[in-house]
Amino acid sequence: MATTVYKSAFVNLIDGEELYLTPLKIKYLREFMEVFDNIKESKDDMEAITCLSDCARVAMKQYCPRIKTMEDLEDSIGLPEIYKILEIAAGIKINQKSESPVKEQANESGSTWETLDLAKLESEVFWLGIWKDYEELELSLSMPELMITLESKRELDYQEKKFLAAIQGVDLDKNSGREKGQKEWEDMKARVFSKGATSDSNDVLSLQGQNAKKSGFGIGMGLEYEDLTKKPKK
Repeated sequence: MATTVYKSAFVNLIDGEELYLTPLKIKYLREFMEVFDNIKESKDDMEAITCLSDCARVAMKQYCPRIKTMEDLEDSIGLPEIYKILEIAAGIKINQKSESPVKEQANESGSTWETLDLAKLESEVFWLGIWKDYEELELSLSMPELMITLESKRELDYQEKKFLAAIQGVDLDKNSGREKGQKEWEDMKARVFSKGATSDSNDVLSLQGQNAKKSGFGIGMGLEYEDLTKKPKK
């Protein structure tokens, strides 16, 4: 079975128009996350839903540019579809049937930029020479696309260096500390693909999206998990 870089989905607007959803390109994800950060100040579910709806409005810049305002959004789409948009756009999962507050659910699954050196990652990929500037790069790639492109570039670079070293009789794997560097890279990918839920590539939470598909299983592919650290509700 062929692997995929990210999840995608379709949702229908009230007028019947079908939208194809993929993870937000980095340019739109930046604005999305700035708006999403406001959910920390929400006092109840109503304020949290308003914040998440505003996030969906930002996502429309990629999915349906004619929807520009909150009024346009309210006239065009229902709440279940908004939740689906949030999940595909940025991995924010809201279960309408859950008893947990919307704010709590959103914060548990929301991404963060705080521990990710995005500028460094983008600068490395930029050297491929495909994009004229960083704005064009951010309009072209989502985070999953950036990470898989960067992984391929690093592997190709390393294999070239390994070949040249072998000609000189040098075992690059043995002398470069590649194992440690690979673990650091896998941990960073785990943080990205798990939406900040873990930075340990050995953690089950890292087995999502591309990581899950490469491993043949993962969250969203038949493997579910329960957070046993939470106290059961009475």
